[in-house]
Formats: sequence, structure tokens, C-alpha cells
Amino acid sequence: MTQNYYLKKHGLFLEDLKIGQTANYKKKISEEDINIFADITGDNNPVHIDEKFAKFTIFKKRIAHGFLSGSLISTVIATKLPGPGSIYLNQSLKFLAPVFIGDTVNAKVTVNDIQIDKKKVTLLTECFISEKKVLTGQAEILVSVKEEFK
Repeated sequence: MTQNYYLKKHGLFLEDLKIGQTANYKKKISEEDINIFADITGDNNPVHIDEKFAKFTIFKKRIAHGFLSGSLISTVIATKLPGPGSIYLNQSLKFLAPVFIGDTVNAKVTVNDIQIDKKKVTLLTECFISEKKVLTGQAEILVSVKEEFK
């Protein structure tokens, strides 16, 4: 593999980022998404996969796994901001509201801080259904600098 190949596939570099910069990814959550996520993770809590059980919960119907929405944040970071080549270091999440089958989740990432000396960026990470915030958190990401490839 050549350095050119790497640079072509690489996302944004630290020098490309600005405070307030945003990116997002939208996904409509299906029953199949929830079932596959349960299979992959082993999280078979019946609140996610059993409609009869879920009717007796505070939500009255099945909800998506919180980390399913959280994984959409990972999608934004890995593919858009900063994108390929960035390394996840830390993530905090606070779940604010449930996500139901048929909801479209908009995962949004915003650059909050850039630490040039440490090659790190701090991102505000949020998920929305329409205008309602259902998840909030913060991520710390390691980002390459262009200077390393000259």
C-alpha cells in the first residue's frame, strides 16, 4: 500500500477542522435493525425484541437499543467528521428519550474543541428525532495532521 492510497481514503486532517463544524447521518430505525443489533450484541432485553413484554413497560411498545442510536454517532465520526483515519478515544452518552421502530434518527456531530498539540478534537455528539434531542454526549478523537505526510 502506498502513502498516496492512504491519503486518498483519509478523511479530514486536524488542519481541516474548525470549531462549530458539523456533520450528520440519518437512519430510519426498522424492526430488522433492532433484531440484528440484538443478535450482534447479545442484548436480548425483551423491551427491545418482545412486543407483548414491551406493552407493560413505561414505553408501551418496543424501543431501540440506546447504543443503536449511539452507533450512528460512530458512523458520522468514522465516515464524515473527522472521517476515515480518525481514532475514537472516548465517548460519553446520556439517553434522553426512547427511539421507536419507524423513527428517523439524525446523528449529529459538532467540533467543540481542537487541541493541536495533542492532535485531538472534542466533539459534541447528539441524536435527534425531528427537533427532539434523544441522546447527547461528547467524544474525544485522535486526528492525523497533514504535516506527518509531507
